[in-house]
Amino acid sequence: MRFIFKTDYGQDIKLAKHGGHVFWYGALMLLLVAAPWLFAEYWLAQLTFILIYSIAGLGLMLLAGFTGLFSLGHAAFLGVGAYTQAVMTNAGVPFPIALACAAGLSAAVGLVVGLPALRVKGIYLGMATLSFGFIVEEVFARWEKVTGGNAGIHIKAPDMFGWKLDSGESFYFLCLVLAVGSTLAILNLLRSPTGRAFVAIRDSEISAQSMGIHLARYKTLSFALSAALAGIAGALYAHKLQFISPEQFNILQSIDLLLMIVVGGVGSVHGAFLGAIFLISMPQAIALVKDYLPAAIGQAPGLQGVVYGMVLIAFVLFEPLGLYGRWLKIRTYLQTFPFYRKGMFKRQKSFQKSDRLK
Repeated sequence: MRFIFKTDYGQDIKLAKHGGHVFWYGALMLLLVAAPWLFAEYWLAQLTFILIYSIAGLGLMLLAGFTGLFSLGHAAFLGVGAYTQAVMTNAGVPFPIALACAAGLSAAVGLVVGLPALRVKGIYLGMATLSFGFIVEEVFARWEKVTGGNAGIHIKAPDMFGWKLDSGESFYFLCLVLAVGSTLAILNLLRSPTGRAFVAIRDSEISAQSMGIHLARYKTLSFALSAALAGIAGALYAHKLQFISPEQFNILQSIDLLLMIVVGGVGSVHGAFLGAIFLISMPQAIALVKDYLPAAIGQAPGLQGVVYGMVLIAFVLFEPLGLYGRWLKIRTYLQTFPFYRKGMFKRQKSFQKSDRLK
């Protein structure tokens, strides 16, 4: 079984590099499809949240991991999609139309926010997106006629032209379809000239511009596509919780999204999913462990934030490629055993630092 597409130039593009990929990804899909019959309701809800955050992670990964533009206000796009979906769904608009509007409005906002990226980068771009996040959160809190203000707003179950997805199983399958579709869209985008332009900008803006890549066009496009995926995730997030309020889309949510892609592995599609698994499973792991810790530590109100900070620092210092990078090293070790050499990845890292033009 081969997954091959033809390009306009007659070249073959293989989504699965070999039969092993087809087998393991096929087995994973079978497991995900059978999840409602294998897991209890609680674990199915956690798996649904993983799929939702994976979609948001794919968007942020496209922006930060493949274009090199870091955002500290990405929760604002999540909120725009969530509130757009809530308002339109409560007005009786069918789910597909409301979802398209949520993604479109988030993309439009991302296009506007992407304009500062034409002039600033690095920490200054982070400050600009952080300020945007604060502004959007304040708009959500003050625009009470639309958003309900700090009191929040309830949202109805998704309505697919008369078919209501009001059960956990049906909504899970909806999230699964959208997550798979978003993943395939990102994979094909990265193989296209647009995706290669994004990667070229990430590696070196000077080199990309010298090759004829329009920096302004592709930077704003990256922001728009990333915001659109965040809007889709926000719409699903609103339906899953059935209630949203401004504090759900604050700076802490933006940091969680950034932590997700850093821990998962910046610059890899797999990293978005691994980071989502980490982000959803970590609070449960902390809740299980804190009962065995001394009361002064286990009952501390900021324990989760401290653990997240320690994990982030540890990954930045000892595993910059994230969980997916660690898996690649383990896989390489198994493939090359007993000829694996410890300095293999260290030399590769120093090569990139010395020969890549910034």
